[in-house]
Amino acid sequence: MSISLARPIDPMIPRTLFDSDHEAFRATARRFFEQEVVPNIERYEQQQHVDRSLWNKAGELGLLCATMPEEYGGSGVDRLYSMILIEEQGYAMDSSSGMSLHSDIVANYINNFGTHEQKLEWLPKMATGEVVGAIAMTEPGTGSDLQGVRTTAVLDGDDYVVNGSKIFITNGYLCDMAVVVVKTGNTEKGSSNLSLLIIDAKSPGFSKGKPLNKVGMKGQDTCELFFDNVRVPKANLLGMEGMGFIMLMKELAWERLIVAIICQAGAEAAFAQTLQYVKERKAFGKTVMSFQNTRFKLAEMRTDIDMGRAYVDRCMQMQLTESLAIEAAAAAKYKISEMFSKVVDECVQLHGGYGYMLEYPIARAYIDNRANRIYAGTNEIMKELISRSL
Repeated sequence: MSISLARPIDPMIPRTLFDSDHEAFRATARRFFEQEVVPNIERYEQQQHVDRSLWNKAGELGLLCATMPEEYGGSGVDRLYSMILIEEQGYAMDSSSGMSLHSDIVANYINNFGTHEQKLEWLPKMATGEVVGAIAMTEPGTGSDLQGVRTTAVLDGDDYVVNGSKIFITNGYLCDMAVVVVKTGNTEKGSSNLSLLIIDAKSPGFSKGKPLNKVGMKGQDTCELFFDNVRVPKANLLGMEGMGFIMLMKELAWERLIVAIICQAGAEAAFAQTLQYVKERKAFGKTVMSFQNTRFKLAEMRTDIDMGRAYVDRCMQMQLTESLAIEAAAAAKYKISEMFSKVVDECVQLHGGYGYMLEYPIARAYIDNRANRIYAGTNEIMKELISRSL
């Protein structure tokens, strides 16, 4: 029985988003994940983070921060390149790499709201992999409630003095820099108290916990960050003081679409892996594929996956023109993550006992996928956002 990774099958309705340049980038991304990541996934899971050198290799291939302006080390391309990178990571069934957060969330905050000097200082190094970026929002007591942030930044001369902690920070253990959500005010309107600071990980008082022992996504670098009287130059303030919440809201729609893209690709990969398995695996003298129940289950999954693909691609088209509504992105994150969970559960069932063995990619996908319904705002928060548009 072969357990090599299978490529997703073509959707029933052909995709129309990409041109030849996009596909050339896809080929590069595919080779990177197949050659540099897939053979090392087991080791990444054991050490609870990817090798630091992986970031430099990705940078050498132009896979990091591709959408950033050429002036700041990027390629100045559209976000379809980001979509391709995320999809190829999903097709490789890799939950270890945190490159989309680095390139498409952290870098975007700096590019969209930073000064020319801030961009010059950080973006070129992020594009080469010299600097690994993280975004530090969540705290032990706040969860999805950003207005409840307790990490403080008090102005003292030309510096902010930062105290507090963050939890569940992707890329936190290897990060060289973090964009940190801090409380800079004490007004009754909590949203106006938040600001964003760029904090160098080498700053005295900035420390990191050990990688967190998660249920799944064990190879992804996730840890706590601690700030003990960390002095941050006032020049590291991103945007304006008190505008943090507004900046976060502007980028969260794209972040949620990223999760939908991750889940869509993950569902397609899980389905392809299962289709390969049931065509090879025999039971009662014939392939598992030959049973009507198997074929009907596959038909149901393929339909759900293709419906998701059509919606995600349409959301991406709107994202390219900056016309994607907050509730539409929330719906994509909510529904596609739910679909992925349903699909991967059915796929495990079709694998039988082998579906519960971690040597099979479908088993890792089963435990890895669950976090998608939690991060970037829980699915309950997504439903609240959707309901506000009614």
